[in-house]
Amino acid sequence: MTKPPWSPQSVVVAFDESKVATPAGNPDAAEAEDCFHAYQRELDYLIGCLRRLGVPSRDLEDVLHEVFLVMFKRWDDYDRERPLRPWLFGIAFRVASSQRRRTSRELQADVIEAAHPGEGPDDALATTQGRQLLLAALAFVPLERRAVLVMHEVDEVPMREIAEQLEIPLFTAYSRLRKARKELDQALTRLNKRGRS
Repeated sequence: MTKPPWSPQSVVVAFDESKVATPAGNPDAAEAEDCFHAYQRELDYLIGCLRRLGVPSRDLEDVLHEVFLVMFKRWDDYDRERPLRPWLFGIAFRVASSQRRRTSRELQADVIEAAHPGEGPDDALATTQGRQLLLAALAFVPLERRAVLVMHEVDEVPMREIAEQLEIPLFTAYSRLRKARKELDQALTRLNKRGRS
C-alpha cells in the first residue's frame, strides 16, 4: 500500500499545543515546523499589520488563519536570505484585500481594546485616543496606498522591497506613498476638526 502524497492540506496546526502535526516519516515535516514557528514569532507583527490594513477585530482570527494557510502553501517560495516581514506583509496585504472585496462593506475604525500596562489612566486614554484617531484616518486611505504607507513608515521597509513584495513598479510605489501621506494628513485634519466641534 502506498502512502498518499504529502500536501498542505494534510498539515494540522494545534495552536494550543504550539506544535505542527504532519504525517509520520515525512521529510517535509521540518519545513512545516519552520513555517509554523516563523508564524508564531511574527504573530504580533501580523496582527498589527492587519489592524493597520483595516481588518476589523471581529474578522482578525479568520484573516490570520488565511494568512497562515497562504504562508504555509508558499513557504518554499520564501527566500531565506531576505527579511521575513516584508514577505509576510505582502501576504497579509493580499489576504486583507481579498477579505475586503468579499465583504464589500465600508471599513469602520477599530477600537483598541487594551492600553499599555504601566501607564496612568490619563496617559492610557490619550494613547488609546491617538491610536483610534490614526486607525480612523488610515481607513480613509485606499488599501493599495495604505499598504505602502504602513510598510514604509511603520515597518521601515525600503521602497525597492515594498515594490517587489507588492509586485508593483518602483515609481508606482513612490507615487502611492506620496498620495497616501497626503490622504492621511487630510483625514487627520478632518477628524481633528470633527473632534473639536
